[in-house]
Amino acid sequence: MTRILAIDTATEACSAALWQDGAILERYQVAPRGHTDLILPMVEALLAEAGLVLGQLDALAFGRGPGSFTGVRITLSVAQGLAFGAGLPLLGVSNLQALAQGAHRHDGCERALAAIDARMGEIYVGGFALCDGVMEADTAEQVLAPEDFLTATTGHWQQGVGSGFVTYPALAGRVDGLCEAQPYPRAGDMLPKAVRDWQAGLGIDAAEARPVYLRDKVTWQKLPGRE
Repeated sequence: MTRILAIDTATEACSAALWQDGAILERYQVAPRGHTDLILPMVEALLAEAGLVLGQLDALAFGRGPGSFTGVRITLSVAQGLAFGAGLPLLGVSNLQALAQGAHRHDGCERALAAIDARMGEIYVGGFALCDGVMEADTAEQVLAPEDFLTATTGHWQQGVGSGFVTYPALAGRVDGLCEAQPYPRAGDMLPKAVRDWQAGLGIDAAEARPVYLRDKVTWQKLPGRE
């Protein structure tokens, strides 16, 4: 039996979910603040409901970004703390991928553009296509100004999903429709990808886990003398 716990605090939503051989238990709450107070009780409640302790899990998945800097750091620090304590490997899952997986779960979408409001007049964007039940990356994840969205996201996309489309409604002109029920990523939607990665042997030691800050990466590359 495969058991994987996923947690996420990278956006306005805070969530935790537990996979037990295809059955998913989940806790989810939209709370722009207070993620540090919410996430551990969510984990404890899920484990209690399933009658498990951390040491009985196979791995722990976490939303590795992109998202708010503070939110991503909270997710990673909690995931590392839990993993170190129980001797579990970690699996980082893209928050954009989780949004696309949610669009597939909710509407059966097979090609989705996921967009998270990055504040400061920018959005985090990634394109995903269905492969054996999992929405896999079809484009590189990037940070864009909204006015660059139409030209930078070529191809045909069935749905747009995420808070980027809520903040910037004009982005909807790039997709056939919107998954309006899924503005934020959910830990439960990280589990199909996490399970596939676990089965492929992609779990890593907690000390090796890293967040993904698309904005940091772009800024670094633009500095003079940087490669």
